[in-house]
Amino acid sequence: MRVEYAEISLQGGREDNQDRVSIAVSEDAALMVVMDGMGGHAHGERAAELGRKVLVENFWHTPQPLLDPLGFLHMTLGLAHEQIAALGAKLPIEQRPRATCATCIVQENSVWWAHMGDSRIYLLRDNAVLQRTRDHSHVELLLQEGLITEAQAQNHPMRNFVECCLGGDPILPEMSIARRLVLQRDDLLLLCSDGFWSNLRDDDLIAGFRSGVPLPQVLQALAERAVKIGGAGSDNTTAAALRFLE
Repeated sequence: MRVEYAEISLQGGREDNQDRVSIAVSEDAALMVVMDGMGGHAHGERAAELGRKVLVENFWHTPQPLLDPLGFLHMTLGLAHEQIAALGAKLPIEQRPRATCATCIVQENSVWWAHMGDSRIYLLRDNAVLQRTRDHSHVELLLQEGLITEAQAQNHPMRNFVECCLGGDPILPEMSIARRLVLQRDDLLLLCSDGFWSNLRDDDLIAGFRSGVPLPQVLQALAERAVKIGGAGSDNTTAAALRFLE
């Protein structure tokens, strides 16, 4: 499996960076992870780091290519949720550590992905956004129902309210896990936190990745643009990108 990949995480205008990102690549498979610690809750950075660690360590301890990628995603996200929930077991429910998540497995010319909350996954093909995940949020529901526009969604007062995440309530939350999708040469997978995508349009992503510039430079430019647009109060801005070559 031949791939090109890069990751970035900028603090933005926040006091600390509660996002976490990892890409793990072996000869037969790759794992991508973006975690966004929820800043309104205690120890969001601990939740994001623990979630990242659980997924990456389990990936390296599982024979590859994975026999059951969907099962791997479901089980490891469940384990991450269980451990993050345990961090805040003695805290009031509103103060417990939480994190949103986007993750995917790439192997055998295919991708499987899962997400919770408003961390997103994009698949770009032939200079277009072929697919993207749908946020677990009230604003996303309004958008899909045609009750608000994309522009209104950007500034909606409930834009940062997510309906499911890792941690908090010990009951396993809803997660969206996509079935196998066959990749084509030069397909681009992008995983990112809301601090990245909320200040960029699809056209910005398409133009950036179409430029022919190496992925690290593309991500750096896009992330810096997102932070600049976000201004003094810009959120942590994190992304991972992988281009499937062969």
